[in-house]
Amino acid sequence: MKNLLLFLSLILSTISFSQVSVNKGIYFAKEFSKDVSLYKAKSFVMDEIIGIEEKLIKFDIDPLAATSSGELTSLIYNCEEKGLTGLVLGFYGDRWNDSGVLYQAYAFKNLTKDNALNILTKLNKYIEDESKYLSEDTDKNNMFFRYDDMTFLIYKTYSGPKIRIFWNGFDSEWESIAFTRTKKRFEKKLEK
Repeated sequence: MKNLLLFLSLILSTISFSQVSVNKGIYFAKEFSKDVSLYKAKSFVMDEIIGIEEKLIKFDIDPLAATSSGELTSLIYNCEEKGLTGLVLGFYGDRWNDSGVLYQAYAFKNLTKDNALNILTKLNKYIEDESKYLSEDTDKNNMFFRYDDMTFLIYKTYSGPKIRIFWNGFDSEWESIAFTRTKKRFEKKLEK
């Protein structure tokens, strides 16, 4: 009986004190999916990109692609009324708070239409132009560049080109399939 009470008290204290909520500009997440990103990105676009007003404002937002690892999701937004269109990158990853507790965090990076087209084109061009270099020594030959406050590392594995994005403490891998889908879908949506 004493062992059972001891066991229950340990479990209860662990549950009660294991999650310390600390929010320092990074958002928490439990799932890594396009649906969750779409849900959370709506408030980001309203608050941080368009701006909240008393009048009715319409906008649309659509998830383009999510990486298989769940570390990165891309979404396109458009607000005709304000003349705003762009790409939102949703970054996901593990973080530790000041108490040493591991939690899942997410944050969004806004790229205006022109910046998004610029970076997508630049990444595609670098991968195509340097495919020989990247293929010479798979996973060993690397190249990187900085764009705005993001650093992009490009390398190739046996499954194809990989892009790692370092931003705001996140280190997210953008595999070739998700990158290509993002680029094609973003350009197609802009044509409409």
